[in-house]
Amino acid sequence: MAREYALIETVNGKETITGKTPVFSSDRVNEKIVLDDGRQIWICGEETNDEDLKTRLDEALAANASKEIFLNNMSHDIRTPMNAIIGMTALARKHIDEKSRVMDSLNKIETASGHLLGLINEVLDMSRINSGKMVIAKEPFFLGDLLHEVLVIAGPQARDKHHTFDFSVHDIIKEKLLGDSVRLRQIMINIINNAIKYTEDNGHICVTVYEEMKDDRCILNFICEDNGIGMSKEFLEHIFDPFERANSTTISRIEGTGLGMSIVKKLIEAMNGSISIDSELKKGSIVRIQIPLEYEELSISTNDLKNKRILILENRDDILDTYRSYLEEIPVQYDHIRTHGELIGALTDSSYKGENYAAVMLGHTESGNIFDIASYIHRSDPELPVILISEDNWEEISYRAGRNGISHFIPLPAFEKTLIMGLSEAIAGSGPADDKGGEPDLSGRKILLVEDNMINREIAKEILSVTGANIETAEEGKTALKMFEESEPFHYDLILMDIQMPLMDGYEASSRIRALDREDAKKIKIFAMTANTFAEDVAKARRAGMDGHIAKPIDVNKLMNTLRQLF
Repeated sequence: MAREYALIETVNGKETITGKTPVFSSDRVNEKIVLDDGRQIWICGEETNDEDLKTRLDEALAANASKEIFLNNMSHDIRTPMNAIIGMTALARKHIDEKSRVMDSLNKIETASGHLLGLINEVLDMSRINSGKMVIAKEPFFLGDLLHEVLVIAGPQARDKHHTFDFSVHDIIKEKLLGDSVRLRQIMINIINNAIKYTEDNGHICVTVYEEMKDDRCILNFICEDNGIGMSKEFLEHIFDPFERANSTTISRIEGTGLGMSIVKKLIEAMNGSISIDSELKKGSIVRIQIPLEYEELSISTNDLKNKRILILENRDDILDTYRSYLEEIPVQYDHIRTHGELIGALTDSSYKGENYAAVMLGHTESGNIFDIASYIHRSDPELPVILISEDNWEEISYRAGRNGISHFIPLPAFEKTLIMGLSEAIAGSGPADDKGGEPDLSGRKILLVEDNMINREIAKEILSVTGANIETAEEGKTALKMFEESEPFHYDLILMDIQMPLMDGYEASSRIRALDREDAKKIKIFAMTANTFAEDVAKARRAGMDGHIAKPIDVNKLMNTLRQLF
């Protein structure tokens, strides 16, 4: 075998490997070299020339230096949100009787916690990739849903820095794709976040998404362009190297691990895709991604829309062109207006002629607040369905929307599936947007919560209590199995199962519940509620008989949305 090397340091009296070539094995060391600074080089394998030894040594030293820089930066990056969490907790306790001060502290704790979780996730992702344990899922998803999630996450961050944020979608050939939507979202968010972070306030971010067909694959193209600080040619050559950053966090005050783009590239390569970056200092950057994906054909019924008449309020021509391309194929009649005044005129005229609209779609307008407009329509005709089409997060605006007469929601960017199904559900008087958000009413339902950590159990139970459900708890899988066995058939409506527990883990407990000779054992909904959040963890939960996966830390909105869908 070729010569392999490791750099050894003595830490607390123990010899520790701090850098090594890929296949070095400490079991086969046949030579040790002591350096002037006390560190050692351990060598295994066959003899080689001095030049090769120098090259390998330089590689090991460079890898070790990068990791030392990374650890130094991570020390700062982790301590920054931790300091905020600890400090704001102390301030909230000090001002416990001042509601506004406590709320401000809690909001800042939530922000810092989210940032800390992001740092941890990146480090874990890199570890997973390097160990060869990263699994890319292949599951059906709708591109429109994925892009709306990206908009909901990235849009507010761009607005916080007063950026112009253009998100353009065109030439969509296949809407239902097969792949790992979670990792695709991670890739897109990482790239957009970099553009937002490294562009000075009042900058411009432009994202373009389109598709093209090649052989039997749908090629998803994603382009992100900014007019930010850009990158030098020297750094651009190392942008995908782990732990590399153009400027340290301490100097630039822009936090990050230096792992994001390395993770992005490895994920894209795992999907058989490609990424390229063009950048120039002080002028900005362009990131281009291509990912080949399998697809499924989409069948959408338009029967409920044929010969119906719809009123569309929309001020953006690009979005209106999308509506036209889908609606004119049905066919469906529609009138287009741009202002509140035109809307009042159109509704009045249709009422006078007896040609009433089947629904009103409310999009972008520069004349008046969209909720005030919806309220006016609802007061004028309470039976007329009002549909909001927006980039906003429905969970955050659903209560206000419902109070102003908005009955349905279609997320942007608009795709054929979401547009046609949303319109059909509104006209038929059904659909998921009838749900106005908030906590579901689970009165009379029984949930078995299985969690070994006392604090996590208390948090989960408190969150679930707002639903009105009866919550029973078990501290580990063996107890949960016994409680289910001894209960009357169909006593429980849902089991929320932690994974890593003493005596019996969540996988075994779920498998043994499914194997019981009783009808409800096959039908009871079992959801993993765990910090094991990688794709392979989700797949393993499915194989153990679980119906779904809820990640920790618990996102309350996502949990409530899951419960609404179940019940």
